[in-house]
Amino acid sequence: MESDDKLPLVKSAFELLVNQLRPQDRVSIVVYAGNAGLVLPSTSGSQKTAILDAIARLEAGGSTAGGAGLRLAYDVAQKNFIRSGNNRVILATDGDFNVGVSSDAEMVRLIEERRASGVFLTALGFGTGNLKDSKMEKLADHGNGHYAYVDNLLEAKKVFVRELGATLRTVAKDVKLQLEFNPARVAAYRLIGYENRLLNDADFANDAKDAGDMGAGHTVTALYEIIPAGVETDPDLPEATRLRYQRIRTQLPTAKSKELLTLKLRYKEPDASRSNMITRVVLDDSEVQTPDFRFASAVAEFGLLLRESKYRKNASYRDVIETVRQTLGEDQDGWRSELIDLVKKASTMQR
Repeated sequence: MESDDKLPLVKSAFELLVNQLRPQDRVSIVVYAGNAGLVLPSTSGSQKTAILDAIARLEAGGSTAGGAGLRLAYDVAQKNFIRSGNNRVILATDGDFNVGVSSDAEMVRLIEERRASGVFLTALGFGTGNLKDSKMEKLADHGNGHYAYVDNLLEAKKVFVRELGATLRTVAKDVKLQLEFNPARVAAYRLIGYENRLLNDADFANDAKDAGDMGAGHTVTALYEIIPAGVETDPDLPEATRLRYQRIRTQLPTAKSKELLTLKLRYKEPDASRSNMITRVVLDDSEVQTPDFRFASAVAEFGLLLRESKYRKNASYRDVIETVRQTLGEDQDGWRSELIDLVKKASTMQR
């Protein structure tokens, strides 16, 4: 954790968070280098100097007792639990858990046991080498929180300033989406990405099945590639046929109907155990392409290229850059411009 993109960046990131604290907020700091220990007891957000001093004294060294650190952090959070408040453990790590409880299964069990107390988990990854996004994302998912990778101070500002609500306040947990395409308009479809978030159809209505969570002001974009009805399909893509055991409608949509799909959404309130469901019919309006939608499609195209997907077809780094440039808008913080730089770097590394 000694390199510039690890502990020094962790300190700078949390200094940004401290500046956002209110007097009614309370913060504790737990470390887990060698042995887990409490370096700052529960402290009011009004005592910013004391909190910043504790952050400044943090040092890297020794082995990493991630499991013991998490257990102590949850203990401290539960001891200082605020009813009707936002009670959360924020895990900052380079992913090198090498002492005690460290396997994915053991860590997940620990987090699942503690989330029932109403204390949620946000995982933040720093640096390169030992960090595994898949592991961090799994821990955050099971802790009713989310995961973010922080590689520079600009990203830290995004997490702890611009998107603080989405980072720290969960407004819906176990969010599940189920789409049913109108077979009269769609012959086949493919969800782009989300391979590690797919659920079995039967799990949609199963409230015991854990799913993703959403923070305040957080949005989720899911992109589907579709083949219109009447066009030759790819045999590897699932057909958009009518579900065998679905409720039979009095009149099914036809090709003349603009009905493209039916969307079902299930979610739980942060303190609830039973889900609510929302159903919406989506019309086929291909003319509506907002700058945000086009930017998201460029990100997906970039992902296809990086993974050398068999579905990338005519995708190219040049097209990604051009689409991003057309959707920059004001880009006050330079996040979209940063993507252009990443694409350019990736294009020079292609085999």
